[in-house]
Amino acid sequence: MVKVIPAILTLDIKEIEEKIKRVEGINLPDLIKPDRVQIDIIDGKFADNRTIEPSVLETIDTDLKIDFHLMTKDPIEWVERCVHGMADRIIGQIELMGDQAGFVGKVQEVGLSVGLAIDIYTPVSKIDPTIINNLDVVLVMSVPAGFGSQKFDPSALLKVKELDEIRARDVTPFSICVDGGETTSTIDDMHFAGADEVVIGKRIFEGDLSENIMKFEKAAHKLNLMK
Repeated sequence: MVKVIPAILTLDIKEIEEKIKRVEGINLPDLIKPDRVQIDIIDGKFADNRTIEPSVLETIDTDLKIDFHLMTKDPIEWVERCVHGMADRIIGQIELMGDQAGFVGKVQEVGLSVGLAIDIYTPVSKIDPTIINNLDVVLVMSVPAGFGSQKFDPSALLKVKELDEIRARDVTPFSICVDGGETTSTIDDMHFAGADEVVIGKRIFEGDLSENIMKFEKAAHKLNLMK
């Protein structure tokens, strides 16, 4: 089953609070209702954009699991700030990451789940093969990382298939997450390519959140979940 993870990309703590409350308040069966949200962290160096400082989330009271997706220079330097921000899982982009093994080890050291992310033009082969099977998740960007509201690039599906083949040889396989530009017409392709999770940002929050999640789940599984 593909899990839909709402994503929040903003510089406004009030927007994060409001969207987290919306996710907490949706009325859906537990099998479908998201149990986590992703907070996108952009430092102005990885991309010409800037978002919230992760540690400010320590003031937010929520039962949702928090993913931090670090689109930053040297993501290892952000790990402690994510810990203060009540992180459950920390995912770092590899493009400006000096030491993948060091980043993964640091996140594991603080007792959190860890993932690596690859941008739309970064091949799977750039992930350190010696640690890929130590990951909890690999995130595949299906748009250029750093901005929301972009168009889905189907080339991401080839990476999902490649990752699915790699993890087939692992006794504790990592999850595969696709992030960026998803619509109800692309999510089904991602599911059959091997993705386990789909991150959806602005589009999922436009209008009725519960209804939008149901539409994406219905498209992913070709089931009439509305009945």
